[in-house]
Amino acid sequence: MLKGKTAIVTGGSRGIGEAIVYKLASLGADIAVIYAGNVSAAENVCEKCINEFKVEARAYKCNVADFNETKETVAKIKSDFGTVNILINNAGITRDGLIAMMKEEDFDSVLDTNLKGAFNMIKHCSGIFIRNREGSIVNITSVSGILGNAGQCNYSASKAGLIGLTKSVAKELAPRGIRCNAVAPGFIETDMTGNQTDNPLLKMIPLGTMGKTEDIADAVAYLVDAKYVTGEVLRVDGGIAM
Repeated sequence: MLKGKTAIVTGGSRGIGEAIVYKLASLGADIAVIYAGNVSAAENVCEKCINEFKVEARAYKCNVADFNETKETVAKIKSDFGTVNILINNAGITRDGLIAMMKEEDFDSVLDTNLKGAFNMIKHCSGIFIRNREGSIVNITSVSGILGNAGQCNYSASKAGLIGLTKSVAKELAPRGIRCNAVAPGFIETDMTGNQTDNPLLKMIPLGTMGKTEDIADAVAYLVDAKYVTGEVLRVDGGIAM
């Protein structure tokens, strides 16, 4: 389905990003994995893509919050792969705390990575997409950006901002054949969340369980190829944000 396409996945070396990489690779896409620090994890992901899915895959170290670094990284990816067709903005961090005690740098760092990072990547990929007259962008937001979450004003603000960014970019780029959508995960099992069977939040989820990273990857794959869908925010949350 995606054979001959090149996809960039930020934060693609673990968790949700890793699942997205494998899903897109399984559909035939060549993959550029952007990672922040763990080179061995990123290279292992690429190795699996090459050996198991028989696609081209390369890892690129990049701080997505840095405008110039993202510009250089996108240029390198274009040089290596020839073009870019798909952009998945998944990279994100948390610096949780109550607003009365939150440090300014904790607010800024989350907004810089989660929101400005997505802007940087879209900005530098948009020229490629416009020249190709096609492209698909999927931003990974969160139900925290829809509902808000106590102790996460920075994270919730960044994810709400991603929703606004998604809709504005969708309207701007639609005439050029470029689509921009978002996936809003709920409570997802990852290495970071660990065993949450006793977490009271589970009682708030109508379906009663945490989601899998593969659930998010499936939603991303749908939006990547959904030719008549743009500006959409697809919740994958077991119903918690209904």
